[in-house]
Amino acid sequence: MQDIAEISPAEAREMFRRNEWLKPTSGMASGYTQANLAILKKDLAFDFLLFCQRNPRPCPVLDVTEPGSPVPRLVAPEADIRTDIPKYRIYRYGEMVEEVTDITKYWEDDMVAFLLGCSFTFEFPMMNNGIPVRHIEENCNVPMFKTSIPCVKAGRFAGPLVVSMRPIPEKDIVRTVQVTSRFPAVHGAPVHIGNPAGIGIADIHKPDFGDPVTVKPGEVPVFWACGVTPQAAAMQVKPELMITHAPGHMFITDVRDEQFGVL
Repeated sequence: MQDIAEISPAEAREMFRRNEWLKPTSGMASGYTQANLAILKKDLAFDFLLFCQRNPRPCPVLDVTEPGSPVPRLVAPEADIRTDIPKYRIYRYGEMVEEVTDITKYWEDDMVAFLLGCSFTFEFPMMNNGIPVRHIEENCNVPMFKTSIPCVKAGRFAGPLVVSMRPIPEKDIVRTVQVTSRFPAVHGAPVHIGNPAGIGIADIHKPDFGDPVTVKPGEVPVFWACGVTPQAAAMQVKPELMITHAPGHMFITDVRDEQFGVL
């Protein structure tokens, strides 16, 4: 079987389109930027864009489609946002009502898609620096948690910051901060290191999204802002219809991660 780290973004999207890959995308298409997805009707798009502008750590905007167009022209001009993600979530009035692998039947002419940077992008640079990425080692999804940190409100959009967590050996923490700080367009440096209770997380082994991972002796939980934050906001705003990626099931762009790196 072909190594998923070595496939191209176009090959990965073709696999998603054919329903040949229904798992998280961490570790796929090494060296290419991955993105979170949020789709709203045009009448809410400005408020959401303002929410992203005011909360750039969890919501770094990589591309926004024209109303009614499913093509992300800046980051993958040959892709179709309706079919090229392994799994989507459908929210109606703030409730997640369905997970699907194709949103063509939900697509409407006034929809706008937002692609937001994803921390999966800096995991290859972490591994290239000898820093372990536990959810890849354990072949599961990254654990994600709602925190007690509020996002900055914009229009109707408000909600808590959601973070992803990776346990890091204490000796590697400084290097981890250095490596991930180079990628502000995909969440950048950690927002919190250590004590989970300090940001309102009661149990590190019970994530709100994704899967729990092993935290070994001598490791410290490190937290990054997460692109699932808009889903938490959607639960509070309760729009008639909002479509997102399923946590961990990302859009893979044609853009090299180094293009978003700070030199």
